[in-house]
Amino acid sequence: MDSAVPSTHRPPPLPSPGRGRAALSLTAALATVAVAVAALLIAPAPRASAATLTQVSSFGTNPGNLSMYAYVPDGLPADAPLVVLLHGCAQDAAAYHGHSGWAEHADEHGFALVYPEQKSANNSTSCFNWFERGDTARDSGEARSVRSMVEHAVSSHGLDADRVYVSGLSAGGAMAGELLAAYPDLFAGGGIVAGIPVGCASSMIDAFSCMNPGKTRTAQQWGDAVRAKNPGWSGPWPRVAVWHGTSDTTVAPANGEAGVSQWTNVHGLSGGPDATEQLTGSTSAAYYGGDADSASVAHYTVSGMGHGTPVDPSEGCGTAGAYFLDTVCSTGYTVDFWGLGDGGGDPGTDPTDPPTEEPTEEPTDPPTEEPEPGVCVTDDNYGHVSAGRAVHRLGQTYAVGSDDPLGLWNVFVTTSVTETSPGYWEHTPGGC
Repeated sequence: MDSAVPSTHRPPPLPSPGRGRAALSLTAALATVAVAVAALLIAPAPRASAATLTQVSSFGTNPGNLSMYAYVPDGLPADAPLVVLLHGCAQDAAAYHGHSGWAEHADEHGFALVYPEQKSANNSTSCFNWFERGDTARDSGEARSVRSMVEHAVSSHGLDADRVYVSGLSAGGAMAGELLAAYPDLFAGGGIVAGIPVGCASSMIDAFSCMNPGKTRTAQQWGDAVRAKNPGWSGPWPRVAVWHGTSDTTVAPANGEAGVSQWTNVHGLSGGPDATEQLTGSTSAAYYGGDADSASVAHYTVSGMGHGTPVDPSEGCGTAGAYFLDTVCSTGYTVDFWGLGDGGGDPGTDPTDPPTEEPTEEPTDPPTEEPEPGVCVTDDNYGHVSAGRAVHRLGQTYAVGSDDPLGLWNVFVTTSVTETSPGYWEHTPGGC
């Protein structure tokens, strides 16, 4: 799509080896590209609020050597929620704050923001070290630094310790998943945007395989990687929203599928989604363990989108730029999924929390040629998913409602499905 970053400006979301180690030649190349990409980032848009993004120089123990920035809206009430946001490679706290749309939502709905920021001394491309066990284990390295930031913000601003959330992009998304696994007692929910499943890599070189094409493991194996970080923890587990573009060539979409498989297994769920809906910006949502209000895991798939955070400037949700792609307001939908949106939805459109009795009958952006119930449709599996007749999981396609298997998710496999009741599709083996 037009807003996608050209491949010549897309560095892998991976850092150099961890602090204190000699840089590899590959890392030096990545650093050069990262500098070029950073120069493309648009300056943060000004806001009417008097609140500003402010660096916090001292916030407690900091073994990961990270910087802390905070944004506290004017007149924030006591016991307000807190959202921790992790930037991607070649980014910093100011860029993520200025483009992602989180500041607007914090002002509107009343919650504080904390931005951990990576230092070049730790990582030449400013990526969080999501693949280094010393930085992702509970109370170690960067993970412990982020925990210190949370504790400092909650104490300093009188925030609600039971409503702390974390989200991030790419390497930041991968680190967000690691933090959810390391601290299920600290975070009530998370958002993983173009990220990688927990426990996928244990070294920088290994991380490239996780990025693309991704690794194949069973749902149980993925779930075990989360449980292994806290062997004595039996729940509750955070609610997790996974976002991924279908045209992401930097972090393969299979990682989004694996992330959903991982967290549904952690929550003790199996099988297909309990509810689905079509959102704006060619985005489909699948909810596991409930509907949009109550699901434990949500999977948001943005058709045709490349590598980046989905934003929607036309609706007052962020600004477009390198790795901030003008498609859909992922921030707004994530806020509502976590229950922080006061019942609101995508700004200026209809809500992400539709009535439970009508989860799929009033899509925000319906296909222009949606058939009436009872009509049989023949299409390739990619088309079925794009139109909301099917969902994809781990490269396979399943009919919405019946969860009938339709085969590989691509444009080469053609199948027929029939809508036997509104929003309920069944495989029609003999064709239409």
